[in-house]
Amino acid sequence: MSGCLAGDQQVIVADTLMGGPADDPPMPTAHTYVGTYTDGDSDGIYAHETTAGQLGDGQLAAPATDPSYLTIHPSGNYFYAVNEVAEGAVTAFAIDDEGELNQLNRRSIGPADPCHCSVDPTGQYLLVAHYTGGAISVVPIGADGSLGESTVHEREGSSVDPDRQTAPHPHTIRPGPDGRFVYVADLGTDEIVRYVLDDDAGTLDAKEAVSLHEGAGPRQFDYGPDGTVYCVNELDSTLTVLDREADGTLTIRETVETVPADYDGENAPGAVAVHPSGWFVYASNRGHDSIATFEVTSTGLEAVEIVSTRGECPRDFALDPDGDYLLVVNADTDSIVPFAIDDAIGTLDATGQTVTAPSPVCVRPQ
Repeated sequence: MSGCLAGDQQVIVADTLMGGPADDPPMPTAHTYVGTYTDGDSDGIYAHETTAGQLGDGQLAAPATDPSYLTIHPSGNYFYAVNEVAEGAVTAFAIDDEGELNQLNRRSIGPADPCHCSVDPTGQYLLVAHYTGGAISVVPIGADGSLGESTVHEREGSSVDPDRQTAPHPHTIRPGPDGRFVYVADLGTDEIVRYVLDDDAGTLDAKEAVSLHEGAGPRQFDYGPDGTVYCVNELDSTLTVLDREADGTLTIRETVETVPADYDGENAPGAVAVHPSGWFVYASNRGHDSIATFEVTSTGLEAVEIVSTRGECPRDFALDPDGDYLLVVNADTDSIVPFAIDDAIGTLDATGQTVTAPSPVCVRPQ
């Protein structure tokens, strides 16, 4: 948890007469879900009907307290939110055919301020990182999508920043691409830790940690199609690239800046995502209020562009499943801004739409 300092008509007629595609049932409407902080105008999780990167007005999909991070079950039938509160909690929902969320249950899981969650590839466990609580949790998922009793694993350690790194602060927990391991980025200890998840016991066994440079503050990471790890560092506005070996261990390849060299203002990167093609990597900058785009080349990351998010404090962003659009949430200006992605060169082009959203801090396209 941290504050802020993106000819057809004839064919259709023929298909109708012949009983072709026009007779098929309509595709369900896609939705974009937005997690929020609820200490202001927000009441929980909001849903926006979404077509070709354009968002409709938000509707309250589910009341919830500080649902600051969201994830969808691999089946697509269930939906989970952390509740970033002093006595950490997580909430499970079922997603109906209209995209609405129906609460299944809410579990208190102990350590303070859970800030990230993900589901293991088997769909059996919700994995949770607790920023202030300095711990990670494994929460079993029932056959109906509801959540059981959690197992908590405490973290230890510190690093060099006297304000932000006096204790462990797990910020992201995600299973690896092949599902064999679970990785945790700990902002407080400057480490990414590899764990093995015991599918039967629902526990995590720590194997080793790779240390990033001192004062980096690893916040969030994503995987390339080849397993490469891209980790955005909150405390010094950098992006670290790590190779993932066959045995799951990580080795640092390079680190690059996420803001222009001549920028001397405050900044804290918020999120990172890899394009489905694996050719481009995007990172958000809170303070500089931008999205930095990098191309993945044989010699390393090359900066492509840095574009304004048309708002302030882009805490989170996400690419749609096809990689055609990037949706960014600006927390301090209550807005969602869609960008079209040029899949040949990776550049972003604002669509011209800005959608109002109260205190948005997480965005998940369906």
